Amino acid sequence: MTKIGNGFAALLLAFCPAIPAFADEAPPKVTEAFQYVVSDTGAALEIDWAIDECCYLYRDKLSFESGDGALAFGDFQLPEGLPHEDEFFGKQQVYRDRFFVTIPYTVKGDRPQTAELVIKSQGCNDVIGICYPPQTWTDEVKLRKVSAGPPKLKLGQFGDTANISSEFPPVDEVFFPEVFPVDGNAVEVGIRVVPGFYLYKDKISVRSLTDGAKAGRLDLPKGKMKVDEYFGEMEVYLDSIVAPLAIARATPNAMDIELELKYQGCAEGGLCYMPQTRVIAVSLPEASTISDLSALPSETAPVSEQARLAQIITGSSIWVTIGLFFLAGLGLAFTPCVLPMVPILSGIIAGEGDEVTPMRGFTLASSYVLGMALVYTAAGIVAAAAGLQLQATFNQPWILILFAGLFVILALGMFGAYELQMPSSIQGKVSSVSGKQRSGTMIGAFVMGALSALIVTACVAPALIAALTVMAQTGDMLRSGSALFAMSLGMGAPLLLVGAAQGKLLPKAGPWMVAVRNAFGFMMLGLAIWMLSRILSGNITMLLWAVLIFMGGVFMGGLTTLTGESAVVQKLGKGFGFLAIIYGIVLLLGALTGGSNPLQPLASINLGGATTVAEAEHALPFQRIKTVDDLDRELAAASSQGKSAFLDFYADWCVSCKEMEAYTFTDGDVQAALSNTVWLQADVTANDDADQALLSRFGVFGPPTIIFFGTDGQQRHGYEVVGYMKARDFVEHLQLALGESASISAQARHE
Repeated sequence: MTKIGNGFAALLLAFCPAIPAFADEAPPKVTEAFQYVVSDTGAALEIDWAIDECCYLYRDKLSFESGDGALAFGDFQLPEGLPHEDEFFGKQQVYRDRFFVTIPYTVKGDRPQTAELVIKSQGCNDVIGICYPPQTWTDEVKLRKVSAGPPKLKLGQFGDTANISSEFPPVDEVFFPEVFPVDGNAVEVGIRVVPGFYLYKDKISVRSLTDGAKAGRLDLPKGKMKVDEYFGEMEVYLDSIVAPLAIARATPNAMDIELELKYQGCAEGGLCYMPQTRVIAVSLPEASTISDLSALPSETAPVSEQARLAQIITGSSIWVTIGLFFLAGLGLAFTPCVLPMVPILSGIIAGEGDEVTPMRGFTLASSYVLGMALVYTAAGIVAAAAGLQLQATFNQPWILILFAGLFVILALGMFGAYELQMPSSIQGKVSSVSGKQRSGTMIGAFVMGALSALIVTACVAPALIAALTVMAQTGDMLRSGSALFAMSLGMGAPLLLVGAAQGKLLPKAGPWMVAVRNAFGFMMLGLAIWMLSRILSGNITMLLWAVLIFMGGVFMGGLTTLTGESAVVQKLGKGFGFLAIIYGIVLLLGALTGGSNPLQPLASINLGGATTVAEAEHALPFQRIKTVDDLDRELAAASSQGKSAFLDFYADWCVSCKEMEAYTFTDGDVQAALSNTVWLQADVTANDDADQALLSRFGVFGPPTIIFFGTDGQQRHGYEVVGYMKARDFVEHLQLALGESASISAQARHE
């Protein structure tokens, strides 16, 4: 590498009328104002320019030539400059600070050891108002020793470096990472890219390895979209990049820090290098300010799942989006968000009697799923466009009671308490038209699916939030609506299998059919209790479960007297029925003593005081807030005590909220990790104006959603939790979201 320059300070007055007649000080020499370094990659020349802060270089005055004719330069593009207008050249693009130029080349004849590069340029000093004369500099560049001809791509498999030709440049000759200090609180991270190669934007990350210094988020420029054979449509960089990076510091003194830079790139034509990690040292001058290290968003901080999914919607092809959201919906199909649909659909199919077939079951399931998916998507679009909380609207107590009553009525029909039939005159006319009864059932399944989408699936999941966020922020209803519809179909896909299997396995006639209908009747009653549990207290809900399970045991034959001629099935029924009766009695005792957890029905009974102590140890120390002012006051109080905080959005009808309270917040490790954190909870069951204002402040679509705040009272963006999270995963998330306070608290518990 060689630095080149030629001063013309003595001729400045003659060539540049922009110099003031009575300048107080001599302008910097042109070689001091404009410096550059030339390096050879084997296939291109890289020119790294450094311009004094007082000066700028004209873009259209910059050109490059081969001085000795040894190299033939290929096509290249100068990077975009900054807009500038002056009295001499009018509107121009100029360069300031640092920029890179990459010039691809081929060698004419045998490859020499050196080659001459001629650079023509002109720049100005806008601090004292002078323009330098046009410059022509000749630089002798030392060329790398490589085999003749262009690099050859011989990679047939992603990540396989065993078959790379020795003529192909190693990764360090293709990508050149660099870090330059800007001031005491900022650096610039650059990666030079050889022509014919590119970098993945989402594979670039930076973090600090030095105690007392923390790297912020790397502000990467916009790349170009490229269809990659391995990852699909990706945002990539075809040219060199420079990105600013904020550094938070615990001390203002000058310091040396180490930054870990990760990146990955490929070659046009098929080769992809393995992910790279480089540690780069940089010296920072004294800083004018110091920062709270926990308040600075980290580049390596995990972006929330809903944010990543939102990026997929906006940045990926629509088919990739549809496929990924279908899989996300498939994952939701086995959660409390969707499982209650199984007995509803099963009850519809069982209502067909002994005429049901696999095709009929599949058709009914398809109608049910289509109704659910269409209404789910439409409701999401309306909610995002109008900013409504439809989830809360359709979970008002009177709606839940009405829907639960509908399930009770359907259950009574399964038990044979009544028989729904049309008047004989109407029934005769309908029967005369082929298929009318079946089409009526199809419409019923569709309507039931639509109601299930609004009332039964009262869950907030990252995929749902991602789609609603894109709708609300970008207005792109096509992409986000397609994602939501695909997710709905994924949620309903297992129901299609349930429909087909039920049509195959259900008995067609006889005593078995009575037992099956009774079973579906109990399922319907269980759904009614499950829905009412959103508005009833825990012990009342458990009392209802106790009655239902006890009666289920009776129906299974738990109190039936067996004889020597009883069949094996009857004996099994009595055994399981007797166990159900016992469990129902235990639930009843638990409910009467104040218990609320069906999985631990006797936990509320004081046996020597041990249980009471355990309950006190795991009590939830939430402070309830209602308004935005309440939140600001509590955050200020927490910050004054040096504590972090988190805000839990809760609602009585939210199933996942109750799962978090029952299984996650009560975990000892979770409580230890949050021992230095203020617990705040907003009950948005009422969905009134105060609730809406609090939800809108953070762009929250509904519970369960958890927002984290640092010790400075500022939101920790990128760490939001949406939906249910297991205790172990939540502890790991807390250590990332809250930093050292969570880690130390959790560690202290185990010491």
